[in-house]
Amino acid sequence: MINTRRSLATGGCALLFALAGHQAAAQAPAIDRDDIGGVVQGPGGPEAGVWVIAETKDLGTRFAKIVVTDDQGRFVIPDLPAAHYEVWVRGYGLVDSAKTKADPGQTLQLVGNAAPSPAAAAVVYPAIYWYSMIKLPEASEVASLPGGLNQYVASIKNLSCIGCHQIGQRSTRTLPPAFENLPTGHEAWVRRIQSGQAGSQMLASAMNQLGGVPPKYYGDWIDRVKKGEYPRSAPARPHGVERNVVATVYDWATDKAYMHDLSGTDRRRPTVNAYGKLYGAPELSTDDFPILDPKAITASSFHATVRDANTPTTHSTPPTQPSAYWGSEAIWDSKANAHNPMLDENGRVWYTAVVRAPETQPAFCKAGSSHPSAKLFPLSQSGRQVAVYEPKTGKYTYVDTCYSTHHLQFAEDANSTLWTSGGGPVVGWLNRKVFDETGDAEKAQGWTAAILDTNGNGKRDEGYTEPGQPIDPTKDARINAAFYSIMVSPLDGSIWGSTYGYPGSVVRIAPGSNPPATAIAEIYNVPMPGYGSRGADIDRNGVVWVSLGSGHLGAFDRRKCKGPLNGPKATGDQCPEGWSFHKYPGPGFVNRPDESAEASYYSWVDQHNTAGLGANVPMSTGNLNDGVLALVNNEFVTLRLPYPLGFYAKGFEGRIDDPNAGWKGRGLWVPSGDRTPWLKEGGKGTKPLVVHMQVRPDPLAK
Repeated sequence: MINTRRSLATGGCALLFALAGHQAAAQAPAIDRDDIGGVVQGPGGPEAGVWVIAETKDLGTRFAKIVVTDDQGRFVIPDLPAAHYEVWVRGYGLVDSAKTKADPGQTLQLVGNAAPSPAAAAVVYPAIYWYSMIKLPEASEVASLPGGLNQYVASIKNLSCIGCHQIGQRSTRTLPPAFENLPTGHEAWVRRIQSGQAGSQMLASAMNQLGGVPPKYYGDWIDRVKKGEYPRSAPARPHGVERNVVATVYDWATDKAYMHDLSGTDRRRPTVNAYGKLYGAPELSTDDFPILDPKAITASSFHATVRDANTPTTHSTPPTQPSAYWGSEAIWDSKANAHNPMLDENGRVWYTAVVRAPETQPAFCKAGSSHPSAKLFPLSQSGRQVAVYEPKTGKYTYVDTCYSTHHLQFAEDANSTLWTSGGGPVVGWLNRKVFDETGDAEKAQGWTAAILDTNGNGKRDEGYTEPGQPIDPTKDARINAAFYSIMVSPLDGSIWGSTYGYPGSVVRIAPGSNPPATAIAEIYNVPMPGYGSRGADIDRNGVVWVSLGSGHLGAFDRRKCKGPLNGPKATGDQCPEGWSFHKYPGPGFVNRPDESAEASYYSWVDQHNTAGLGANVPMSTGNLNDGVLALVNNEFVTLRLPYPLGFYAKGFEGRIDDPNAGWKGRGLWVPSGDRTPWLKEGGKGTKPLVVHMQVRPDPLAK
């Protein structure tokens, strides 16, 4: 292969090279003064569908911009800030090219280096291709699980490991030096999951809930990789609209921070905070909440406080065993423990965050209170509440909720009601209008349990059976329906949530005219071939889209139900016809080749065409596919981040900065959400990422 270097004598003109006996390079595309363009030529001619990456260290944060070549190997990296860049090629079937120095305004001729072997090519495959090599246990090994092998699959995706980490990238399919001397991969994995401050949680999931089965098969997997085994199939290169993706990479926070999610606009009105800053929620790890200014390319933070000095901190949780990367250092230190942010129409940032110690639950929440919700469902404690940050003033306000919180969504109603998940036996809400006018959290909040109308009289009755009791056809029935996600239907204002577990379900609550007294619930279990619900969202037609551990994006449309939606038989299995399933991209496990091994954490619906792929497009985090999976016309489009490898998101959103600016005025904002940012490409020292994903009309659009 011929390595190309920028000729200083050309002063920014095209680099020239010759590949004797091969097809001549295509003519380079026209570019603007702030672009870098050119052609990628491989040993067989132009390299179509490969990535060209331009990265600089000259700016206020990490900055890289990534594009895909067209069918003639041509590329345009548009709108680059003034800086010195290194440019290189990455693609399936290749090994990374040498890095070429370049400045905006230059045209380059780059060489795509063919991989010398399938194993060398597989180094840059998405994690799912490596993860799918894991063998599943025999049915007898997981017979104690009610759902058997299906429940095991859902658990290893949603709970054990992939709920917090991308498994399959290089750091997890190999061992760090600290564990390499252990006799077997099985023993190494048992040791690995004891590491750090989350060690006890990982042990409980893998060893207790799943009977110690996962480390056996994860260990077998890394043993086989160590011996030279590699994925049995190769990913296709980007094609169609996937070649139009422009990904811009920033970083923020610190190398020890775990960034769960971000927000930079009001999802009801995605033009709010146009070109503005983005705000992150650093769950468990720090109370310095990160702020990214993508216009200035700078990262900052504000320090979130709590009301009570005795509020517990994660720093008091010691590592179960030393980390292979941080030793015995307790790197997490957070009292606020923020999980999910959301901007309102005024640009304020609302967080599900701890504001006080759990034992300081207000009296109005508890039994004996006259609060309307407490009279029906008294609550003795809450683990996480709500807080709101005002960027203009820096003011951080506590909102003391009786119910616990996890995710949050604003309703499109006159009160801008803020609904939250995470309350366990109840679903909570905050009347934003009342709170803004009075500052009175007691007066503004309410909550309700999920109670089915099992007697079929069309209303909520005072008496009901408790969870686990036989259905009494003369009474309503309360169910345990802990909402993981939360969403408000634009169709009718009903509140929906997905529930965790096997087989999983989606639950609808109609608040009625006087909640909680009038709130009625419905539950719809996930039928085969789907199972294992996690994050979900709703479209403008009221269809719920949910990430499933079965390797599907599930869709539930209540309008398709044929039978009664309430009554003694409407307890979860009454509407299988309302469900449809869309298999995620990527290979399946060795034992299940026809079922995608993808383990999507969350789904989100682009109700307002913020990405340019159309309105009402459902999207999922492609946690093993290094990006976002968008279902466009019943086919998945993969918006992939090929660098740095190991990209794993837990949530994302879209924003329209300028509705008249075409593709440049809109895009998705996707944060990395892996608890261990040091496991992605680059290793220890790398920070959490924020990626702006935009879709232009063609691969050469400027």
